[in-house]
Amino acid sequence: MEKELLEEKTQTHGSEYDVADDVAGIKVVFVNVYMIGKPGEGNPWVLVDAAIPNSASRLIKEAETRFGKDNPPQAIVLTHGHFDHTGALEDLLKTWGNIPVYAHPLEMPFLTGKSHYPPPDPAAGNGAMAALSFLFPTRPLDISGRVQPIPHDGFIEELPDWRFIHTPGHAPGHVSLFRDKDKVLIAGDAFVTTNQNSVFSVATQKLELHGPPSYFTCDWRAAKKSVRRLAQLKPSAVGTGHGKALRGKEWRSQLQELSDEFDTRALPGSSRYINHPAHTDENGIVSMPTPISYWVAKGLAIGAVAGLSLWAWNRLRK
Repeated sequence: MEKELLEEKTQTHGSEYDVADDVAGIKVVFVNVYMIGKPGEGNPWVLVDAAIPNSASRLIKEAETRFGKDNPPQAIVLTHGHFDHTGALEDLLKTWGNIPVYAHPLEMPFLTGKSHYPPPDPAAGNGAMAALSFLFPTRPLDISGRVQPIPHDGFIEELPDWRFIHTPGHAPGHVSLFRDKDKVLIAGDAFVTTNQNSVFSVATQKLELHGPPSYFTCDWRAAKKSVRRLAQLKPSAVGTGHGKALRGKEWRSQLQELSDEFDTRALPGSSRYINHPAHTDENGIVSMPTPISYWVAKGLAIGAVAGLSLWAWNRLRK
C-alpha cells in the first residue's frame, strides 16, 4: 500500500522541468538536476548532476518523495564538473555512502584535485551573470576514490538504455545523455533553454533556446559541433542544465535553427576563447589564451552590479 501511495503521489508531482515520466527535473535556484527511474518505493534510480553547494538536503528530500527513504541512487552521473553541477556532491556522498560517480575522462583532473577549470570569461555575454562570473569558483574537487571514467563505449550498467555522448565546448569533458528508444535527451549545458547570461531570464526562467552559458564555455568551436551533433538526434524531449524542459516538433526545429545559426545566435561578441580555446588534456590545463583586459571585465561587473541594484530597488517599490 505504501508503495502504491508513493507512486500515485510522484506521478501527479509533474513539473515544467520533468522530461519524461521516469526522468524528473529538479530546479535548484538556477540549475537543474535529473532523477532517472520509475517512481516508486525502492525502485532503482540514477542522479544526473549535483546542483549547487548547500542543496544536498533538498535533493535527498526530493529523492525520498520519489523513490522512498533509505534508497540511494545506484550511481551519480556528472555532465561536467562546474561548481553549479557538483556543489552538493560531497555532502550527498557522505549521506548515501559508497555509490559510483561517473564522468568523462577529460573531466577527471577537475574532479581529482589535479587542475582548476579554465577561468570564466566575464566579457562573454551581455548580462549580469556573465559580468559577475569572475566570482564563480573554478577550483577542483577531489573525489579521487569515488569518481570513475565513463567507459569508452558510452554505456554504464546502471543506465543500460542510455548512451553518453561527448559534447565538449562548455567544458572539456562535457557529456549529454540520450535514450534511443524514445529520443529523450539530457543535454546538460551543451545548450540551455533560458538565457543564462541574464539575471532576469534566470529569475523568470523565460523559455528560449540558447547556446551554452557563455561565461564558462572554453572552446566555442567544439561547442558549435556539439550542438550540431545533438540537433541531428532530433530529440522528442529535452532537459538541460538551466531552464525548463522542451517537448514537441516545434522545439526540435528550433534546435536545428540554433545549430544552423550558431555563429550569430550563440557566439558572444567578445571572448578570450572564441579564436583560441583553452587547451586541456587528461591532466588538466595545458595552455590558455590571453585574457581580455581586466579593466574591461571590471567595468562590466560594476555595470552589472548597478543594474542589479536598480532592478532590486524597483521591485521593492512595487
